[in-house]
Amino acid sequence: MHGAADRLTGGYPISPGPRVESAPYVGHSVAEGPLIMICRAGCGACCIAPSISSPIPGMPKGKAAGERCIHLSVEHLCSIFGQPERPKVCVDFDADLFVCGDSREEAIRLLGWLEQETAVAVSQSIQ
Repeated sequence: MHGAADRLTGGYPISPGPRVESAPYVGHSVAEGPLIMICRAGCGACCIAPSISSPIPGMPKGKAAGERCIHLSVEHLCSIFGQPERPKVCVDFDADLFVCGDSREEAIRLLGWLEQETAVAVSQSIQ
């Protein structure tokens, strides 16, 4: 199995040429600038896998890794998307093939792995 980091192009063209308009990417070829991944509606992996240490409305202590945010709907959409009370960490998160992969399931695995790796690194630096 290949992970997203092994498929940096995701099978999409990277040679100079016309704009890439096919989902889930939009933007220019690599020769013109970076491809920009569009968040997959109905994914919600970023609302489950990572921990969030900042307060979230209704979750004043944030959330633990693997814990579902209370604002994630059954359709895996953020119910406070675009609202001023949405945490800055959520607003600042950008979909990227490296962390989102090719599917919701891969995004959960990748974000979970990144969460574990950064937790270990932080834990070791504190000791």
